Amino acid sequence: MKDYTNKKIYLEQMMGQYAQKDIVVAFSGGVDSCLLLKLSCKAAEETGRKVYGITVQTKLHPTGELKEAENMCREIGAKHMVIHIDELKEAGILDNPVERCYLCKRYLFSKVLEQAAILQTDVVIEGTNEDDLHVYRPGIRALRELGIVSPLAQAGMTKAEVRKMAAEWKLRAAGKPSVPCLATRFPYGTALTYEKMRLVEKGEAYLKNFGFNNVRIRVHGEIARLEVDEGEFAKVMQYKNEIISYLKELGYIYITLDLEGFRSGSMDTGLVPSMM
Repeated sequence: MKDYTNKKIYLEQMMGQYAQKDIVVAFSGGVDSCLLLKLSCKAAEETGRKVYGITVQTKLHPTGELKEAENMCREIGAKHMVIHIDELKEAGILDNPVERCYLCKRYLFSKVLEQAAILQTDVVIEGTNEDDLHVYRPGIRALRELGIVSPLAQAGMTKAEVRKMAAEWKLRAAGKPSVPCLATRFPYGTALTYEKMRLVEKGEAYLKNFGFNNVRIRVHGEIARLEVDEGEFAKVMQYKNEIISYLKELGYIYITLDLEGFRSGSMDTGLVPSMM
């Protein structure tokens, strides 16, 4: 296994090879794609090629992410482009199937590939990292089927190492919490609506005003199950009355705190091995 320094060297060498052509980076504005965009632009300075940061504006992500992605792309120095899609109508995920991530990623990256073809480049990269390879990520299969490149995973860069390298490059996204799609707040098999997801978005935005770093509202019918870092349980209790009042105004009847704390992918618990 390579150490961090060797992983960085290998990653930068890979980016130099990809920069022999124009590069399209699937750019969400998160730390993974920000680091890839920065390394792409750095490599392209040597080859004279262009770098495009393409953001797919989906309705399954918080609405404020697009503006932040635009600002980051401009700061890094890539040309920013936006593709607008409606996954619920077009990707076959209305009932939140277990294969939701696969169906959504395949649809999303098919659109990115269409734009890359217009730009006359076949180099399309995205920010899957090493850690993503060891949890339930059915979307990775779609990336492989479509020929999308994942340099961070190829270099063996873990999430912690991605953040470390992003901090070395002084990227603002280095400490940014992950922002997965809002469909992850609902159990598989639950009918998804944009109204339900916007309520979750409003609720999480409200909670973040209290200073929570990681926060999720997992919705089980009338129950809002809150996930925050274990070290912030006391803060939940400190603002308990305000939190309960606001979330009940959104329509949730029961407000609970998950004693296991925040954990990515908690809705994947119980999936049988064949699904993993």
